[in-house]
Amino acid sequence: MEILHSKIFGENLSSTPLLVFHGLFGMLDNWGSFGKDLGEFLPVHLIDLRNHGRSFHSESMSHDDLADDIANYMNHYGIEKAHLLGHSLGGKAVMQFAVKYPEKVEKLIVVDISPKAYPPHHQGVIKALESVDFNMANSRNDVEAVLSQYIPEKSTIQFLTKNLYWDDSKKLNWRFNLKTLSEKYTEFVSNAIKFGVFEGETLFISGERSNYILPQDEFGIKQQFPKAKIVIVKNAAHWVQAENPVDFANVVKQFLNLN
Repeated sequence: MEILHSKIFGENLSSTPLLVFHGLFGMLDNWGSFGKDLGEFLPVHLIDLRNHGRSFHSESMSHDDLADDIANYMNHYGIEKAHLLGHSLGGKAVMQFAVKYPEKVEKLIVVDISPKAYPPHHQGVIKALESVDFNMANSRNDVEAVLSQYIPEKSTIQFLTKNLYWDDSKKLNWRFNLKTLSEKYTEFVSNAIKFGVFEGETLFISGERSNYILPQDEFGIKQQFPKAKIVIVKNAAHWVQAENPVDFANVVKQFLNLN
C-alpha cells in the first residue's frame, strides 16, 4: 500500500491536525505559506493527491480511491480524527472521505467546489499539456511558449509550470501523471460525490468571482452536509487561497477556533 507524500508543519503540537489537499494539476507546494501560517496553531499536513506532486502514480483515479488514500494516510500516521480541507478536486476528495468515514473527521472545509457533477471544462488545459513534447522542450521558456498557444492566462501557465522537473533521463517532465488525469478526467469531474451524509461541522468557502458554487447549489450541499455554512471571500475567484490569502486564512482560523 502506497502512502501519499506530505510536508508537515507544527508537528510537535498536540491539537487535532489539519490535512490539506490541493486541486487538479496542483501540488502541496501551492499551500506552503498557508501551512506555515496555520502550523503555528496546530499540526498541518500539506498532502499531494495521487497522480500529483511527489505522490505515487496510479491508473485509477475515482473519488473512492482519493478517499481511501486519505484513510490509509491517517492510519499510517496514527491519526484517529482530523480536520480536513480540500480545494477543488481536493474538495471532492475530502467530501467523499467525510461521507465514507465520518467518524474520522472533526471539521470539514471545502474550498470552491460542491458535491454535484460538473461538466468537463479543462479540455483546453489538457490539450495544451499534451502538446508539450519534452524531446523538443529543453527549458521552462520552451514549455511556456507551447502552453501560451492554448492558454491565454499567464497565471494558469505559471501554476502549471510549477510542476516541471528534470527526470532521471535528464529531460524535463511533469510531476503529475498526465496520462491518467487525461484518461480518467470525466470520471472524477463529471461524477457527483456518492450519496451519504456528514453530520459534523462543515464550511464551504467560495470565491466572490467564481461560479463553482452557485446559490442554487446550497440545497444539494445541505442534503449531504446539513451543518454546512457557506462563506464568500471577496476579491477572489476559483483559487481563493492564492488570490486573497489573508481573508482566506482568517476564515479558516475562525472556523477552527484558532483566533
